Amino acid sequence: MAHVNAPRRSPTWQLVLLAVGIGVLVLAYAGAAHAQPDEAAYTVAVPDQLLTGVETDIEVTALGEGAGRDNVALAVNGETQALEFSDGVATATVTAGSGQPTIQVLEQSQAVAFSTSPDGSDPVTEATAGTIPGWTSLLPPFLAIAIALAFRQVIPALLVGVWIGAWATYGFSIQGLWNGLLDVPNVWVLEALVPPSGDTGHMSIAVFTMLIGGMVGIISRNGGTAGIVDSVTSWADNRQRGQVATSALGMVIFFDDYANTLVIGNAMRPVTDKLQISREKLAYLVDSTAAPVASIALISTWIGFEVGLISEAVGSIGLDESGYSVFLNSLPYRFYPLLAILLVFAISFSGRDYGPMLAAEKRAVEQGKLVRDDSTIDPEDIDEELQPKPDVPHRLANAVVPILVLVGVAMGALFVTGEGDTLRDIVGSADAYGALMYGSLLGVLAAAAMSLAQRLLGLREVVDAWFAGVKSVLFVLIILTLAWALSAITEALNTAGFLANTLGDTLPPFSVPALLFILAAVTSFATGTSWGTMGILMPLTIPLTWAILGNNDMAGEAGLPILYAAVSTILAGAVWGDHCSPISDTTVLSSLASQCDHVDHVRTQVPYALTAGAVSIVLGLLPVGFGVPWWIALPASAAVLVGTLVWFGTEVREVVDERAQPAAASA
Repeated sequence: MAHVNAPRRSPTWQLVLLAVGIGVLVLAYAGAAHAQPDEAAYTVAVPDQLLTGVETDIEVTALGEGAGRDNVALAVNGETQALEFSDGVATATVTAGSGQPTIQVLEQSQAVAFSTSPDGSDPVTEATAGTIPGWTSLLPPFLAIAIALAFRQVIPALLVGVWIGAWATYGFSIQGLWNGLLDVPNVWVLEALVPPSGDTGHMSIAVFTMLIGGMVGIISRNGGTAGIVDSVTSWADNRQRGQVATSALGMVIFFDDYANTLVIGNAMRPVTDKLQISREKLAYLVDSTAAPVASIALISTWIGFEVGLISEAVGSIGLDESGYSVFLNSLPYRFYPLLAILLVFAISFSGRDYGPMLAAEKRAVEQGKLVRDDSTIDPEDIDEELQPKPDVPHRLANAVVPILVLVGVAMGALFVTGEGDTLRDIVGSADAYGALMYGSLLGVLAAAAMSLAQRLLGLREVVDAWFAGVKSVLFVLIILTLAWALSAITEALNTAGFLANTLGDTLPPFSVPALLFILAAVTSFATGTSWGTMGILMPLTIPLTWAILGNNDMAGEAGLPILYAAVSTILAGAVWGDHCSPISDTTVLSSLASQCDHVDHVRTQVPYALTAGAVSIVLGLLPVGFGVPWWIALPASAAVLVGTLVWFGTEVREVVDERAQPAAASA
């Protein structure tokens, strides 16, 4: 085959082409480098939708050399306001009218390129934002509350709330209805666990909750929690001691309300039956030392949920205080849980009762009937996976050591990771999530190691017990994730801004704690879940409270007691509703673990909860709203509560003796 020789270029032409190519690249690079500061000089955080007639903060970030000079303004529909940059960031407050406002950054009266995306890509000279009526921002949380009230199911309620909120970000368009549904798992739920900022706080809370749930499962299965019960109840030989021992155990098993309920109800039932304590009284003592105790404990399965919600809400108002610090400062204002626990011990020590509980106790003592004749009891519904293994000894150390490891490591980590001169400063600045993670992990390992070393459980049984504990908190994690997603929705829609504009000038600050308590109590009672109630209300109430304080020139040190009380009342009101609700999980578990008729348990417990709740509002929350310090309001509330029991309560033994005297005289 013949070869055809292609023409060859001389080396000179190759050098010329190479030089031209290099020159083009250099010029292109120089042009890009010169143009970059102008093309992406600013980023503007524009919400998906602006609320008509509501003030909205828009953040402008200066990029590149020369950005952020003097005479820079933000123009919305031609109306400009000067921007003052601090560390390259400026915030402008705008109020949108109807239609689609046009947003521009003006530098020396000339529109410059900016980007609406946080990473500075896709530079534009102007952007438009959608607008929706301000009241529509209330639809996601209010629909969540309404559905929860109507169907008494919090997960579907939260899911619908997130969906409606996602739809609102599309301006309630027809296509947005479908796109919003797809965004629920792909955007809002995903970002609730892993936010775009990369913050791992939410995932830390989820892992901590699973770890401590698993630890509860192991120490329940290896007989450790039963060992606590055995050691405390050895001296309970009369009705008074039996009630005090039951109440005291509620304080000892503080780390989880489910574990509290299941362990104490089952373990104390034989003791209280022997002492002629009615099943209604046992269920009350168990229920009233479950959620109230776990909700105020410094280390419990509740704390991650509470601190997570508080941190999310506090971050939205720009308060320079950590969520854990706000949690600690809110504890003295939790009047209902504290008074509910006080009432439990006052009743236990005094032996006094009133209302339906008095009748139940009289029946048990006079007739020996621990339950009503026609009561319905189904003890088989108790979760056997969280009961002690039948052949294991009940050793106190198997529960105490892992708990001490968890608490000790967590508290030690708080001090190691925190900074400051006072305890408040140290704990407030500490890595709370990391501390809880360290403590819960080592607590699980301690429980597993002790179970294996004593041959109480095999490796497979340890894993099964841990997983049983994890399963018990999965429902909690689902609620928590959806609550985070709903919180992000309300922030994106500026719901708090609308509430502040609407109510901030009309709602007096002194009424905020009491009204929030009632709102949380009603919602929790109807839904049967304190966690869902906190998830729905917390993202709204903290920004609203701060806005009300700001409108009354109290958004500072003077208003912090009311803010702490507002945080506390959402949690306390949610506990009250969960405590009283017949559809509450802890109320149902208390009835089942105590083998008490569920209706009887609710009927006898509600008067006590109403008493503690009323005293909390009248003598606690309202005075705090008027500026009375908590250290005055709390002791006054406690004194009135105990006085109410003494005045209206009757000791059952006295009733028996009075009825026995006429019979003895006639004989």
